[in-house]
Amino acid sequence: MKTMFYKIQKQISLKSIFLFLLLCALKSNAQQIINSPDNKLKVQVSVLNGKPTYTVFYNEKVVLEQSPLGLKTNVGDFSNGLELSTKIIPTKIDESYELPNIKQSKVRYIANETSFSFTKENKPAIDIIFRVSNNDVAFKYKVHPQNKALSAVVKEEASGFVLPAGTTTFLSAQSNAMVGYARTMPSYEIPYTVDAPMGENGIGNGYTFPCLFKLKDSKGWILISETGVDSQYCASRLIGRENGLYTIGFPMEGENNGIGSATPGIALPSETPWRTITVGETLAPIVETTVPFDLVKPRYKASQKYEYTKGTWSWIIGMDKSMNYNEQIRYVDFSADLGYKTLLVDALWDTQLGREKTETLAKYAANKGVGLYLWYNSNGSWNDAPQTPRGIMNNSIARRKEMAWMKKIGIKGIKVDFFGGDKQETMKLYEDILFDANDYGIMVIFHGTTLPRGWERMYPNYVSSEAVLASENLFFTQKSCDTEAFSATLHCFIRNTVGSMDFGGSALNKFYNDKNIPNKGSKRMTSDVYALATAVLFQSGVQHFALAPNNLTDAPKWAIDFMKEVPTTWDEVRFIDGYPGKYAIIARRNGNKWYIAGINAQKETIKTKIKLGMIPMGDKLKKYSDDTLLNGSVSDLIQKKNQEIELIIPCNGAVLITN
Repeated sequence: MKTMFYKIQKQISLKSIFLFLLLCALKSNAQQIINSPDNKLKVQVSVLNGKPTYTVFYNEKVVLEQSPLGLKTNVGDFSNGLELSTKIIPTKIDESYELPNIKQSKVRYIANETSFSFTKENKPAIDIIFRVSNNDVAFKYKVHPQNKALSAVVKEEASGFVLPAGTTTFLSAQSNAMVGYARTMPSYEIPYTVDAPMGENGIGNGYTFPCLFKLKDSKGWILISETGVDSQYCASRLIGRENGLYTIGFPMEGENNGIGSATPGIALPSETPWRTITVGETLAPIVETTVPFDLVKPRYKASQKYEYTKGTWSWIIGMDKSMNYNEQIRYVDFSADLGYKTLLVDALWDTQLGREKTETLAKYAANKGVGLYLWYNSNGSWNDAPQTPRGIMNNSIARRKEMAWMKKIGIKGIKVDFFGGDKQETMKLYEDILFDANDYGIMVIFHGTTLPRGWERMYPNYVSSEAVLASENLFFTQKSCDTEAFSATLHCFIRNTVGSMDFGGSALNKFYNDKNIPNKGSKRMTSDVYALATAVLFQSGVQHFALAPNNLTDAPKWAIDFMKEVPTTWDEVRFIDGYPGKYAIIARRNGNKWYIAGINAQKETIKTKIKLGMIPMGDKLKKYSDDTLLNGSVSDLIQKKNQEIELIIPCNGAVLITN
């Protein structure tokens, strides 16, 4: 009897030990699944030996392999030694919002969210919050107070993205800090490498967001970026590692002339910006995604209803010498002739026009129904750019005094140039400029700048950012003109998918000089139809086009007529066809009117058929197209029963269809 009791007790003890070990294994190797509403996209969150990871599947195929998660701070390392608690909170997200200045004016955002709470040494550490919609994965961190610490410095993010073997990349390298013109970089203007292999790291500093990847064997596309960055954090980049791993990188120490911390300081509890992953079997989900705006909320209310407009600017064709009163009057008249509502008055207006003449110009323009945007240099101490006005936008007292003057004379907006990098200190400057400008009813464009990260929804008077090798480079170098169409087919699928892009293009001059004189300055290699097409392909709520007054007489009438009526705000976008660096065909809708624009950067002429199911049979269509010599013409069509249209697009040419 006694022997049997000891045998039973031993069995119970062994069973208890086994259950205890099993429980420990489960805790250290916990696993949870989050599905998209349509169940095609799936995220598997795991804890392996105390390290949180995630894997992304689309249609049961792995599109991101097991990738690291976590943060390292000065009050705790939350990248290992973690246990997943039983506190797992699933939430259904179903939100609708309207935003006039993004790719889709009315958005319904449906997603599944799960918050995973992690402990370390039996104390709350971090939450990792995942949201999964039909083509988008997003995650962020919430850091809890640690003992008595109510503040922290995030020293490093372990967040990573492991792409499957054979993936190719479409990336723009992050430049060195304090290099380039007047030590103004980084400014997100490095040309893209296309269809490049993994395993590299740009020029050593990683890559600027957004980052596009093509999975092997036509398994689809992935776009990685971030959103929700404000004064409470820094902006980030992607660092290339070995074996398909890319990790989040903070700004370089040398940015902003070395001023400010390269690591973000946070109050506790605090949440980080969202990391976003858009997945599609085609490029359609990437072109059409609204995830940068879905995940954020307005930071303040608009002081008034802001107007999104078309405008002109003299500088892109005439450069600094065009900044004189008579030429600005001529461009005011030009804007009025086109029916445009704004004129961008670029650098040096304060010295070459003077403030008194600027006031007179603003009054003259207002009588013509044209409002002014004024250019400003952002810098105090972070670059050597000499262009004025300087030393105003970086100082709150001077800035608000200047904005009061702007409001008094009726200025509609500002374009602020030459920022210092991605540090938290610079993010605060962006936010301060926007917030102050809203008090005075002023809209804001940023130039020589970082990528916008959900800012259209966060800041109601935000307009657009450059953050791309934009139109001014077409003036500066013939090489930029030679590769103009190639670059445009990248912007459609990368840079412009995540935020408004202040490109300033659609030139109709054959040569980049103020009188369109042959063989003087850079020569435009693209067609007139191409110029019209990019007005549709490139999205920005306010567009200042590179048109010139001489275009009223030397450009085709059909081209000027189109540029008069093309909208700058859109209700819907649809990907039709294309491949980055080769060609792009995209459709946008404004009200009931569709604009279908296609461009070709390949040597070979494209001959293809597209189906325009959004346009009913029998509708009258107008088609702008190029012949092999890039001579444009306009023809009328009737939408066929099968809703198919044949497109022929020569190299550096375009096609444009409207209903």
